[in-house]
Amino acid sequence: MFRQMLRAKIHRVTVTDACLEYEGSLTVDEDLLDAAGILAYEAIVISNLNNGERFMTYAMAGRRGSGEIVLNGPTARKGAVGDQIIIFCYEYYAEDEIKRHAPRIIKVDERNRIVSRQ
Repeated sequence: MFRQMLRAKIHRVTVTDACLEYEGSLTVDEDLLDAAGILAYEAIVISNLNNGERFMTYAMAGRRGSGEIVLNGPTARKGAVGDQIIIFCYEYYAEDEIKRHAPRIIKVDERNRIVSRQ
């Protein structure tokens, strides 16, 4: 049996822009994606702490070191610049893998710079 478990979380990043006229997705500073082990075009779930919205999209690599978090396309309707969001990435694990599994948790400051990694 496989269970879907949290693989990575980027906690409380701040939305820096929203671009409704884009195809879709969430642009994330590539440094944050690397730290969390999330790949470009990988499925992610977003939870908006300001309005309670929760939605699924895919990650796009943003400029490394920029701190950018951009809601693109329809996701631009799910939040606003300045909102804090949590980015989740899940994976399926076999029972024996779960015993050794620990998700990557990335925490950031108000400028979306990494302050801790678990």
